[in-house]
Amino acid sequence: MEKKPKRRTRERIIETSLRLFNDFGEPNVTTTVISDEMNISPGNLYYHFHNKDEIIEAIFVAFEREIEETLAAPTRRLADVEDIWLFLHLLFEQIWKYRFFYRDLNDLLTRNRLLEIHFKQIMAHKVHTATILCEGLVSTGAMRATTLELRALATNMAVIASYWLSFEYACDPRGKVESDRIGRGVYQVMAMISPFLLEESKGLLDKLSREYL
Repeated sequence: MEKKPKRRTRERIIETSLRLFNDFGEPNVTTTVISDEMNISPGNLYYHFHNKDEIIEAIFVAFEREIEETLAAPTRRLADVEDIWLFLHLLFEQIWKYRFFYRDLNDLLTRNRLLEIHFKQIMAHKVHTATILCEGLVSTGAMRATTLELRALATNMAVIASYWLSFEYACDPRGKVESDRIGRGVYQVMAMISPFLLEESKGLLDKLSREYL
């Protein structure tokens, strides 16, 4: 049996840093902590990344690629309520995978111009995708909402998706960090859509909610 090739040190640095940033918060993790965790010398780490910001930017490249693909997927055809529920789960899973960006967002944006520019674009894409999804529900007769209501609803969906984990953390900062927070976030987003849904679609959402709860 062929042995799997060893991962390159650069890949291991990115993987280890992401785990540490997610577990302890990016401001609390230094390059020394990362090199100690990997049992490599600081010089070995600096050979690949000159500073922590370079590590963060490398992680961000992967995050941006993955979340943009997720945000683009549901707009390729008209989606129903169940499709939106699934899409939100996929979106929240991406956010959970890279949760330190959201937990430490304000600090990161003030320090890093690249993140500031690109995160603004990601936020706009979230609102755009939510708008298209809601317009699709209206066009198929599953939802009734005015243009202003749709605009506000799409923005609120993006806000909750972006800041739900921060809300959870603020409510229970010493609690166990667990992926169940994803499901609760999805439910909260869908609960905002519920008052606008009509008949069969509202019944489907109620059924999905009961199964989740």
